[in-house]
Amino acid sequence: MVGTVTRGKHLLTRVDRDDERWSVHTHLKMEGSWRVYAPGQTWGRPWHQARIVLTTAEHSAVGFSLGVVELLPRGREDDPVAHLGPDLLGPDWDPVEAVRRLREHPDDTIRDALLDQRNLAGIGTMWAAESCFALRVHPRTRVAAVPDLPALVTKAQELMAASADTMRQRMWVYGRRRNPCPRCGTAVGVEQLGPPGRERSSYFCPVCQPEP
Repeated sequence: MVGTVTRGKHLLTRVDRDDERWSVHTHLKMEGSWRVYAPGQTWGRPWHQARIVLTTAEHSAVGFSLGVVELLPRGREDDPVAHLGPDLLGPDWDPVEAVRRLREHPDDTIRDALLDQRNLAGIGTMWAAESCFALRVHPRTRVAAVPDLPALVTKAQELMAASADTMRQRMWVYGRRRNPCPRCGTAVGVEQLGPPGRERSSYFCPVCQPEP
């Protein structure tokens, strides 16, 4: 293994063998994970959940319950991620392009637009909720009605970058249903938002983030 690079929520693990250059494209989806083990170490999950094992002399990297696994020639590793918007944690992060893509969907809710990886890559339900709370935007607000879309995009990138640096981040609203809002003390609410059959929980403060 040469190393792994990320594109939003996609992982590209580069593997070289003799004169062959390959990339293993994986995506965790909702239940997947990678774990690294020393030789002879007991795996933390059942063997039948392993979808791929990459082994070196010192370690084994095991991908459990991965949503996507495909082997690509190195020259084609960009094919499965070409549709993605700017990566919030990538070296080529472009907030102007991210805002432009969001504005192409003025009637979408801001929460769904943020989660659409074609607009900006890497953000999930947690940081969508936290970003909207920080800017006092209700998650059901239409994109066209968000007062300051560039500020919201910037805040999302700042929160995610800070979390990546510290590996710890206190949540304001995400996962805190019925807990007091850190601003006003109102109980945090939650709604199921998203396309039918793909709804996910969206957390917000009913007072700090008034309904549109």
